[in-house]
Amino acid sequence: MDNGHEPATKQDLAILRSEMSHQFDDLKETFRDSQTELLKAFYSFAESNQKRLAEMETESAAIKSRLATIEDRLLQVERKINFPTPPSQ
Repeated sequence: MDNGHEPATKQDLAILRSEMSHQFDDLKETFRDSQTELLKAFYSFAESNQKRLAEMETESAAIKSRLATIEDRLLQVERKINFPTPPSQ
């Protein structure tokens, strides 16, 4: 294959096929590497998102607990207003 004007031999075709096969294998490996990097990025995002959701659920539970405490205290005040204790004799 030194001269572009000479016909290709079977050996030339075999070399070309080997080189193309090698390039194709390199391309497949590059695609696999890209897929791996994308999966790592998605897993990192999913992990951080899961932590954020867990934190939000914890904050929500704390707010609900505080609200329940306020409701209990308000109920106690309402009871004292609606049902005052009679003065002791």
